[in-house]
Amino acid sequence: MSDPEQPLVPARMLNEFVYCPRLAILEWADGEFAPSADTVEGAVRHASVDKPGYRVRLRKRADDAEEAAAPAPRIEQLRSVELSDANLGLIAKIDLVEIEGDRVQPVDTKKGNRPHIERGAYEPERVQVCAQGLLLRQHGHQCESGIIYFAGSNERVEVPFDEELVSLTRQKLTELRTTAAGGVLPPPLVDSPKCIRCSLAPICLPDETRFLREQGAPPRLLLPAADHAFPLYVQQPGATVRKNGDLLAVFYKEEKLGEMRIREVSQLVLMGRVSATEPVYQEFLRQGKPIVHLSGGGWLHGVTDGLPHANVRLRQQQYRAADDPEKCLAISRWIVASKLTNQRVFLRRNGGDEISEEITNGIRNAAQTALRAESIDVLRGHEGNGARLYFSRFASLIREMTFRERFDLEGRNRRPPRDPVNALLSFAYSMLVREWVTVCRTVGFDPFLGFYHAPRYSRPSLALDLMEAFRPLCADSTVVRAINNGEVGPADFVERMGAVNLTDGGRRKFLRSFEQRLSQEVVHPIFGYRLSYRRVLEIEARLLARYLLGELSSYQPMTTR
Repeated sequence: MSDPEQPLVPARMLNEFVYCPRLAILEWADGEFAPSADTVEGAVRHASVDKPGYRVRLRKRADDAEEAAAPAPRIEQLRSVELSDANLGLIAKIDLVEIEGDRVQPVDTKKGNRPHIERGAYEPERVQVCAQGLLLRQHGHQCESGIIYFAGSNERVEVPFDEELVSLTRQKLTELRTTAAGGVLPPPLVDSPKCIRCSLAPICLPDETRFLREQGAPPRLLLPAADHAFPLYVQQPGATVRKNGDLLAVFYKEEKLGEMRIREVSQLVLMGRVSATEPVYQEFLRQGKPIVHLSGGGWLHGVTDGLPHANVRLRQQQYRAADDPEKCLAISRWIVASKLTNQRVFLRRNGGDEISEEITNGIRNAAQTALRAESIDVLRGHEGNGARLYFSRFASLIREMTFRERFDLEGRNRRPPRDPVNALLSFAYSMLVREWVTVCRTVGFDPFLGFYHAPRYSRPSLALDLMEAFRPLCADSTVVRAINNGEVGPADFVERMGAVNLTDGGRRKFLRSFEQRLSQEVVHPIFGYRLSYRRVLEIEARLLARYLLGELSSYQPMTTR
């Protein structure tokens, strides 16, 4: 008898488990899902038969004249039938159940063509329809076979529920339960063609995980190189975002300022005194897209999204690691060393002859000693030494003398920033924190509990941890490029009482530059394939998750070469 405390296993998860155990655990135990063209097409196919409560009677077609002369038995069809049984520990939503007298058959719909193999269908599909048959038997029906209907070729394949298939189905059900209860993600498939069309490949990272554990052949690029959706920023004071069909429309009073298709929006960012209507919130909650609330200057107030990620196991490991001083120190060492390494490379690439060997060697030494730091406090000292050297020559990267001279005099300052360069740096860091908060929530982390940055009221410590290595790559580089390319100028800043801030127009210009940087494709220094910085951020968070869950022996943030 199944444990009543354990959730019922969906029959479709048995299909996934036979196909790929790792995929099934990611979906069922960890709550991961990512739509693809295949999953969307499959949902459309199922929608044609999933009409709850609808039934139709069909006369069976006679095979010969004698049968045609006799009264034809009737086949009753029941659509979208949901059954469960605690003894089996199974639940299923059956597309179609056909009843002919005492004989009952489940009919499962697949979107593709019938495969030309010996048994007419692959093992995962046969196990799934057998699980549906076992449920029908538990409910008192005579069920000796099932049907798999392949919509692509409009063909039906009958699957007998023989002893071998029933035994296999029960075995896989037991294995799935045992694997999920063990709390260990099954290993990824090795160079499998199944991974190529899998929608969870960007989450699973099969090749990347194997490569970091075993080396061997470089990973295949199984995830999209760049996103097809981007953040929508709204910063006009008094503006309202409304839903109009599949569009988001931004209005100021009754004037339409612009519109964008919802499917092209990855997150809605409301800056300052901006609002959105209830239909907008409902649609974004339904699609699992966040609505981010910022102050007019870019300070993160909060994020509106749906229920927390279902991967509780990851957060449990995050909390355990945060309470382990040794693990916190090990992660923090690599965070600081990677940040300093990227700062050094950024100076050398962009500073030319103005960057002395003394400066770059000093930053390199700070990075090396950071890896040997015996405490977090000592580590912060090494980070501070490296940062002091880095910002002492940061002005040499800026060609516009109006900006350069003021930064040279002031150095790095904040709260409030007292010159245009520092105003841009502070705003860029705020945008990068916002990006990392949404990435952390997407992966399943608690963004407010970190390892290097101590927990503090309203501070997203984990997001701050993860952004450290990407400050020079995504934020500092955007600031230098925006100034040197003339994307922002002195007129885009306003100074009041010693504080310098961007104007509304200046923020729009810089946000455009920042998004262009995150969308820029680079060659990953470890995996060797091209992808956007925004994709790199997600991979970084998922690799940290693999480390905390025990799949990887260490976590080392990305460093440029």
